[in-house]
Amino acid sequence: MTHKFTPLALAIVVVLGMVFGALLGAASTGWVSAQSGQTHVELDTLPAGASYQPAAHEEQLADAYNNVIDSVVSISVAARAGAGTGSGFVIDEAGHIVTNNHVIESANVILVEFADGTQAEAELVGRDPDADVAVIKIDPSVKTLQPVTFADSEEVFIGQSVMAIGSPFGSQQAFTLTTGIISGVDRSLQNESRYSMPELIQTDAAINPGNSGGPLFDMAGNVIGVNTAILSGSGSASGVGFAIPSNTVRRIAPYLIELGRYEHSWLGISGMTLAPAQRDAIDLPDTVQGVMVTTVTPGSPAEVAGLRGTDRAIETALGQMPVGGDIITAINGTPVMQMSDLIVTLEDTTLPGDIVTLSVWRDGAPQEIEVRLAARP
Repeated sequence: MTHKFTPLALAIVVVLGMVFGALLGAASTGWVSAQSGQTHVELDTLPAGASYQPAAHEEQLADAYNNVIDSVVSISVAARAGAGTGSGFVIDEAGHIVTNNHVIESANVILVEFADGTQAEAELVGRDPDADVAVIKIDPSVKTLQPVTFADSEEVFIGQSVMAIGSPFGSQQAFTLTTGIISGVDRSLQNESRYSMPELIQTDAAINPGNSGGPLFDMAGNVIGVNTAILSGSGSASGVGFAIPSNTVRRIAPYLIELGRYEHSWLGISGMTLAPAQRDAIDLPDTVQGVMVTTVTPGSPAEVAGLRGTDRAIETALGQMPVGGDIITAINGTPVMQMSDLIVTLEDTTLPGDIVTLSVWRDGAPQEIEVRLAARP
């Protein structure tokens, strides 16, 4: 028997089919909440994912981190002004730990914590505010200590991969690893006493509050610097961080351990790299390179030795520039091309009381001036 459907009936059949199909689909995938109208779906078990195979550089990074993490500590301090945090690292089996001076200065109580949760109270051994380096000490019996190894910071280069480990924002037992490259070398910053901190290493590895005093490692796990400062308006990492070079720490730390302090050589001048307009104004030969002494500090070794600062100014397209001061071309035979050359030589090769020979261009002729250095006031 053949059934014939009117157009209206046919439409009704189609609609009913769509409704039943939707209900069957809903029944097979979930159910509809009468209260919220939200569909709840029960998913079938998904297939297991493939095992991830680390790349060679990832395995190297993980191995380096695991090899050095026991050498790094989180530091918490209590002082009259409140509490503070930072990081540090073990340098010997006697319990000495290096950190930044600004982390522990004015501290009444210093507490260190290792990655495994071991805690110990530390005592201040010595500090150098000018270099922002300090040494603290814990009882070495609290655990087996793993000292770091130092790299020669003279060998670091722009583009070298580095990693920073520390406890940012005071996150104890939450040591973090950040990576990046060395983005600059031989940088300098002024410390609170307005002396220059030379030879700083610049890195784009993220350094945040709480990382101060922590180590900057090469990819073999050797310390190349101590994270000390960031260049940021917000106070958090912005791609420009600075580390005190490892060679500076290696030079200063023994004095802090033995004497509790480190005295920096002091000459007592301010100077500037010569500009072309200054050279023209004093008819300086092209073969003469150096820095011009602008001011001489009263009572300083430089004044005692008779060094002269600038005595007049000239007008240039860039404004007024001082002229008339001695031009230092070398110190102990080491050429001086810019002010940082003079500062680095004083820092790296001299101590207070040493006599240095300055090669100076004065009144159109070269001469040698001996200066007995003093300690910074």
